[in-house]
Amino acid sequence: MDNRAIGVFDSGIGGLTVVKELMKILPNEKILYFGDTARVPYGNRSEETIKRFSTECIEFLDKKDIKALIIACNTVSAVALELLKEKFDMNILGVIVPGSKMASFITKNKKIGVIGTNATVSSGSYEKCIKLEDENNTVYSKACPLFVPIAEEGLSESSIAVETAKYYLNELIEKEVDTIVMGCTHYPILERTIQKVVGETIQLVNPAKETAIEMKKYLEENDLLNDELGDNKNTFYITDDEKRFEKNLTDFIKIDKPNIKKINLKTKHIDE
Repeated sequence: MDNRAIGVFDSGIGGLTVVKELMKILPNEKILYFGDTARVPYGNRSEETIKRFSTECIEFLDKKDIKALIIACNTVSAVALELLKEKFDMNILGVIVPGSKMASFITKNKKIGVIGTNATVSSGSYEKCIKLEDENNTVYSKACPLFVPIAEEGLSESSIAVETAKYYLNELIEKEVDTIVMGCTHYPILERTIQKVVGETIQLVNPAKETAIEMKKYLEENDLLNDELGDNKNTFYITDDEKRFEKNLTDFIKIDKPNIKKINLKTKHIDE
């Protein structure tokens, strides 16, 4: 048994989709979340910058003595996961492999769409993983960069979200995909809008859910589950805009009086 916290890192609020799934399947676990809300989005930045930003954030979480870490950002998982695994002495789980496995498992016509940030799509990481699962899979990728700011601004079911989804997703519909991987953890926040646009015949894969399941397996297999029953207070560290983050958090997860702390990454100072 291990009563230390699980770390979850994302460039903004997208990783809350992972937190939501973790809270469902691992209700006794304590979670330390880090959202780099001052520098979101990562998806249009250079590989060098993405690696530097993610390293800075995870250095902070590493000092909190977490027992495992989920990189809840597809962009970081695509660009920097191997570097981070080499740099930090902890179990680090990305979101791309779990999502790819599920997409390959549920597709019937082996035509799979992947939507993500520019960096995730350009990396080809999902296409590689999905083809490794089954070489007969055909993958069609589409960058949807505007989905992140739409989610961050709380506009996930607005007319703007619907029209943007139509603009991005018609191409995949025309390819006759039967499965779409939401290859950015912000995108499940727009899941209802995306499903409305693509129709019920296309299945959506939420890598956040599959990653939470993988974390549960890891903790069980290594005897690391928290044995303390009760309400474990989760902590949410962010780098900017506490009020907007709190609204997004409470709207999405329904946490009463969340424990949010703002951190200055340059000084490592936490605003209490």
